[in-house]
Amino acid sequence: MNANEKKIALEEYLRSLGSVAVAFSSGVDSTFLLKVAHDVLGDKAIAITARSCSFPARELGEATEFCRREGIEQIIVDSEELEIDGFRQNPRNRCYLCKKELFTKILDIAREKGIRYVAEGSNMDDNGDYRPGLQAVAELEVKSPLRHAELTKAEIRALSREMGLPTWEKPSFACLASRFVYGELITEEKLAMVDAAEQRLLDLGFRQVRVRIHDKLARIEVEPEEFAKLLSHAAELNEYLRSLGFLYVTMDLAGYQMGSMNKTLENG
Repeated sequence: MNANEKKIALEEYLRSLGSVAVAFSSGVDSTFLLKVAHDVLGDKAIAITARSCSFPARELGEATEFCRREGIEQIIVDSEELEIDGFRQNPRNRCYLCKKELFTKILDIAREKGIRYVAEGSNMDDNGDYRPGLQAVAELEVKSPLRHAELTKAEIRALSREMGLPTWEKPSFACLASRFVYGELITEEKLAMVDAAEQRLLDLGFRQVRVRIHDKLARIEVEPEEFAKLLSHAAELNEYLRSLGFLYVTMDLAGYQMGSMNKTLENG
């Protein structure tokens, strides 16, 4: 099937669900899913957005603004991952612990609202990476409509562009906890350091950024075509990131890589 045929299949699947609460983060995938669900189901499709210290304020603001503009009911739920037993220690199954707690809360809210199903925005490309969060999705019987319709990230971006969604070219994002090497303690202070560092890079006009944290070392990832630009801001960024609490500021010569911290698991 081509992308448009897959979108039709997605619409048919969502229609068959009757009502759905979409776990909405304002990212490319969940925005597309929420928009299609609301187009098909109207008020029987709602958004539930988690608020926590690993979710930047800019992302929460974008999620809220999108729902307001589209007339979609949004419920914001506080989901503080650092209170989950074992999460701070950043184990290999960190994402599972988080998703299990979050989707349990979303399922409870959906039941209270009379919504039959909860849906999340993973796509076909997510099947190839280390994604322990999908285990929680399966255990709790959360629906994955984009994977059901076999939509890829590229197809979702293309369809989003056709639909006029502002997220069609939005850079990929993952929660700030993904910036930590497995086994390193996650704290509110370090999350704030990463958030502020990435915000500075975004303010300078960098498109796809990650600031990975290794104790007091910051490893900056940007797209290779922006290496020269990064180096042109080297002194400024070094001074700013050191003011945040980093002792060393480095540039990753491999450039931005989705899930680069998962490489630490390959020999583990």
